This record gives sequence, C-alpha cells and structure tokens, in this order.
Amino acid sequence: MKRLFIMCAALLFAASNMISGNLLSLKDVAGKTFAAEYLSAVSPMSDGDCYAMISKDGKRIIKYSYKTGKQVSVLFDVNNTVGEKIDKLENYIMSPDGKKMLVQTNSKKIYRRSYTADYYIYNIADRKLEKLSDNGQQQSPVWSPDGMKVAFVRDNNIYLVKLLYGNSESQVTKDGKRNEVINGVPDWVYEEEFGFNSALTFNADGSMLCWIRFDEKDVPTYSLQMFKGLEPEMTEYSEYPGLYSYKYPKAGQENSTVSVLSYDIQSRQTRTMQLQMDKDGYIPRIKATSDPQKIIVYTMNRHQDQLCLYGANPRSTVCKLLIKESVPKYVKEEAMANILISSNHILMPSDRNGYMQLYLYNMNGQLLRKVTDGQYDVTDVYGYDEQTGATYYQAAGKNPMNREVYVTYKNGKTECLTSRDGWNIAVFSADYKYFVNQWSDRNTPYEYGIFNNSGKETVSLITNSELKKTLAEYDLPSKEFFSFKTSEGVQLNGVMIKPANFDASKKYPVIMWQYSGPGSQQVVNSWNIGSMGQGALLDQYLVQQGFILVCVDGRGTGARGADFEKCTYLKIGDLESKDQVETAIYLGSLPYVDKNNIGIWGWSFGGFNTLMSMSEGRKVFKAGVAVAPPTDWRFYDTVYTERYMRTPKENPSGYDVNPIKRAANLHGELLICQGLADDNVHPQNVFEYTEALVQADKDFKMNVYTNRNHSIYGSNTRNHIYRQIAQFFIKNLK
Repeated sequence: MKRLFIMCAALLFAASNMISGNLLSLKDVAGKTFAAEYLSAVSPMSDGDCYAMISKDGKRIIKYSYKTGKQVSVLFDVNNTVGEKIDKLENYIMSPDGKKMLVQTNSKKIYRRSYTADYYIYNIADRKLEKLSDNGQQQSPVWSPDGMKVAFVRDNNIYLVKLLYGNSESQVTKDGKRNEVINGVPDWVYEEEFGFNSALTFNADGSMLCWIRFDEKDVPTYSLQMFKGLEPEMTEYSEYPGLYSYKYPKAGQENSTVSVLSYDIQSRQTRTMQLQMDKDGYIPRIKATSDPQKIIVYTMNRHQDQLCLYGANPRSTVCKLLIKESVPKYVKEEAMANILISSNHILMPSDRNGYMQLYLYNMNGQLLRKVTDGQYDVTDVYGYDEQTGATYYQAAGKNPMNREVYVTYKNGKTECLTSRDGWNIAVFSADYKYFVNQWSDRNTPYEYGIFNNSGKETVSLITNSELKKTLAEYDLPSKEFFSFKTSEGVQLNGVMIKPANFDASKKYPVIMWQYSGPGSQQVVNSWNIGSMGQGALLDQYLVQQGFILVCVDGRGTGARGADFEKCTYLKIGDLESKDQVETAIYLGSLPYVDKNNIGIWGWSFGGFNTLMSMSEGRKVFKAGVAVAPPTDWRFYDTVYTERYMRTPKENPSGYDVNPIKRAANLHGELLICQGLADDNVHPQNVFEYTEALVQADKDFKMNVYTNRNHSIYGSNTRNHIYRQIAQFFIKNLK
C-alpha cells in the first residue's frame, strides 16, 4: 500500500512537471481563441499622407496619418449614412481621387477568389450612400480613372454605371452565359492558377472599357454531387441529390478560347484586339497604363515557358509586342503576377539568370537596367518611385526562411529597411515616404508598425499583446530550425518542435507535416508557420500529446533559386517524396527519436506527397494522413499541371509517377479525408485511389465531408477533421 502511494505520488509529480501550462484543445485551435489581431483592408490614399482601413468592429472605414499613426477622420460609418442603410461592412474600394468608395456587403462566395456582393456608392463629403445597381448582385467592380463611372460583371456580362447621369446602368455585353461565355472575370482555371478575380479595366481617360472574354463552350464539364447536408442545409436536395456542374479543363484537355475586347463608351462600339498568340495560349492579365491609347495585355503559350507583354491600342486594335520573356521550363505564376506597370515604366521579375530578380523597362519595352543583382529571390514587388528611380520590394535576402523589405536606388545601392529577422510584409504610401509593416517570426504573433523609407519605425500600431498573454499560459515550446544533408548530398531546411518537458534520454514518436508543392514553403520564420498556420498551434497540440513535430522543405520548394525549385520538372512527386523519406531516415538516426513510430501528413499537394512518400519503397512511415490529395495529375487542371508536367500525351511516363500506380507499395496505416464538394481536387481522385488500394488488398480509413470544398471547413467541420487527424496518430504511433 505504501509502495502504491509512493508510485502514485511520483506519477502525480511527473504529470505536474509535464503539464506546467494549460493544455490546448482542438476546439480552441479550430476556433477564434487564438486569433491574432490584424490591420484590416489597409489602403494607401492618393494624397500620400494617409491610409484607410476598416475598424476593429467592422463598422467604419477610418483614415489614418502615416506620419503619426493617429486617426484623421472617419470616412464611412454604417450607422451614419444618408440615403441607403446597411448592417455590415465587408470591404471597400476607394475611387482613384479618394472622394468616393464602393462599399461591399452581403458577399456570396463562388470559388477561391471570386464572389458576388451588394456594392454601394458612397460619397465621403456628404455621406450619401446609394446602391450601385438595383438589378442583382455585382462581381468585381472597377472605377474609371476620374471616379465618375463604375463597371462590373453580373451573370457573365459587363455593365456600366455613370455617376453623372443619376447612376444610370447600361449593359455592355450580352453574350455572357453560364458554362459558355464569360466577360470581364476569369474562368475557374484562370482564377485558381493565375491568381486573379478581375479581367476588366478602363483605359487611362475612362473613355473605353477593355476586358478578357472567355469562350468555354468546348471545355469539358465536371459535376459535383450535392446533398442536403447540414450547416448550411440545402433543402432542395432533401430526397434526391443534385449536381453542381461547371467547366474544368483537366490536363491535356481543351481550355477556354480567350480574346481581348474594347468598348467605346461614347459610340458604343465593341472591337477585338489583334493579338498575335497561339490558339491554345493564355491571357492571364490585362492592365491599364497612363496612356489612353495603350493597355498592356499579357499572353503565355500553353507550355508557360514564354510570357509576352503587348501594348494594345483599344481604338485601332493594333497590338505591339513590348517584352518577350523566355525562361527554361516555366515562367513562375508569381513572376507574372508581380509585374508592375507604373506611369512610365514596366518592372518585371524574372529568374532568367537563376534567381528571381527585377528588370526595369520603359513603356516601349526597352530594357533600361537590371535593378537587383543578388544570389537570392525577390518575392514581392511594392513599387517604383518615378520621382527618384527607387524600387521597393520584398526578398529572401538573408536566407530562405526570412523575408525583408528592401529599396534599391537608381544608382544601384541597396538597403534593407527591416532589421529584425522574421517575416516582413509592407504596404507603402502613394509617395513611398512611409510603409505599414507587418512583422512576425515563428514564435511571435504579428506586430504592425509604421516605418519611414529609411527603415526607421516611427509608430507602433499593434503588438498582439493579449494573444501573447494567452499563449504564455500554455507554456508552448519554441520552434527550432535545423538543416541536414540527404544521402544524395542535398541540403534541406527544417523546423522541429519538441515537447516542453523534452528529455533527450527518451525516444519520441514523430509526426512530419509538409506541403512540398512547387515554389511553396512551410519552413518559414513567420507566425504563419505550421501545418495549418497560426503559429503551428495544431502541431503544438500534438506536441502536448507527446510527439515531436517536424517539417522539412524538400526539393521543388521556394526561395532557393530556380535550379532548386524547378528540378522536379516533368516528374512531380518523385524527388519530393524521396526527400520526405530521407527526412524520416535522418530523424530516425537521432538518439531521441523512435524510428519505428514516424508518421507523415499533408493537405492537397501535401496529401499527394504523403501518399507518394508512404509508397516510395523505403518503409519508414508507420502512419499517414492525406487530406484532399491529388492522386493522378491527369485528373487535375491544365494550367497548374501542364506548367510543371506538360500534357499527358507529351509526358506519359511523368504522369505515371503517381499514388495510384504506387498503390501496391503503400506501407503504413492510412487515413484519407475528402470534401465531397471539392471543386479544386475532385473526389474522383480519392475514389479512384481507394479502388486501387482495394484491388491491391491494402487497408485504409476514410472520412468524407458532405458538401465541403477543398478547405473542408464550416460549423464544426474543422474541429472534427483536426480530431480525426490527432486521434489517428495517437492510436497508431503511441
């Protein structure tokens, strides 16, 4: 009896040492308990002195001074308008002159970046609020340069509202029809893979509208089965399920036929631009310039290794080639998206020399100079100051895990404007004299401050002190960076989280998370670190259950130059899975790791690479979880897949490197999770993969989420999937 008492006391003492802080709950991790405070919808104002943003309560749009950080005025208040009234504010679009805004409310999501909403025209001076249209919700509205006209899309057609004529509304296009023709907004694959939601612009004097037209009649249709479900409940499917059908071009299939059109607002004449491009080519952007006779149209060939910028005259329809960018393998989507068109220059990112650097052209397409010249990747472009010739940008200048804000002057001198290691994101004033900076690192939530263009912080705005106090109650261990060399001699970067009571004399089970997709990064010195971001709180929950959590960015990931990123070309999944297996072997060599209890998981591409790694041939993983995984790239879309793989006809052997072909080699316990309304990675992927597992006589577990998309969220859904993942690893690795 005495011995039993002593043993119980010892166990209680050990438990008290083990749990020195509060324990995380999955409901809190999935909910808002640990939500960080953000600056919401920061918008630099045209005066250069101020910026606007949405208030914490989401009811007002407030104007702040860059110089002092203090409130200057309230631009909009839902409780203080003349005319129309709204209950909530979701976003806003300032007019170019800063005198009016479009106020967004009642948004209804379509896909990842697209939505319809009710927009209102708001005049700041007299507080007058008017509906943009009485005829149904609007999509992707744009201001004319003089702020006197607004164009928007409804039901695949373009409409024009003239403020000088009592907000009169006219219809610009009439051929728009669901699953056939789209005007002014991208189709599904353009939106998802070229990363934009508007394909509509005015020219510089507002006399013409220009847009991309998508003819998707010949694109194959994919249908998702929809059910009644709950939260929300769709009663129309109470007895029989229905279908959501949309155009989705799978690898090697037909894409939309695209063209650029212009509309003369005065004469109401529509013209088609005379673009020289391949019939199966892409038009991923259309941009206005400061010249009314010129818009910039981007084109890419289907292989995406050639990007052309044309100067198109919206009246004559003549298109002149300005810049032709050709690089080995493929032009990165981010390089295209980060092109900056200023009043007199074009600033173009390119990895033509091995690293993503910046090149300055004039508006006639003449290369003026290479702005940056470093052995690092530029990762974002903030602006080019026409007055001084200074270029402002973000780069991984110190190492791949960090991001700094830089300026390169006209004479070539470069300065770093952010001194702290971590992840910096800037929003510059219109005159580039100030910027609002968001900083965090892997162990510290977001902090916001105002800096001048010499890099001095002048005002602290947000420190997330309350979140830091809350987190301190949980005694969460720090995240430690490490690196190792694989058996192939490749140096890889990783991050590790050990339990708070870590004992080097013990052996711990390990859970590896990863994404591994082209150009992606998970090993980052940012609060966005973790399998689900948020400072790796889901991973910290698993650490509290007695696991070591690890993530390694393998070959193909970003911020290490073109050679490292593009080495996976034409054989996606081969090197990526080898590097995760090599990681497990390395971890198993550490004295405190139980090499017989290592698991791996991932979402989307991370789910694909989980399956690839578990069937790579070396039996290092005891368990794995694949959420919404692609299982054969023939089932995925043209733009993404062909960028890295070309077409199935051109590269059949590369496409055959996939989990379905490897099903017989699967080793370890497997859980698959899939949303049945996933418009991105279709349920077809897991249905075909699980059939291959059945025929290979492989056991697996599977959870389906009714009417949930690729993100698998809504009501209790995210809490549920987190619990399934956690319990699966606890059951199989401990």
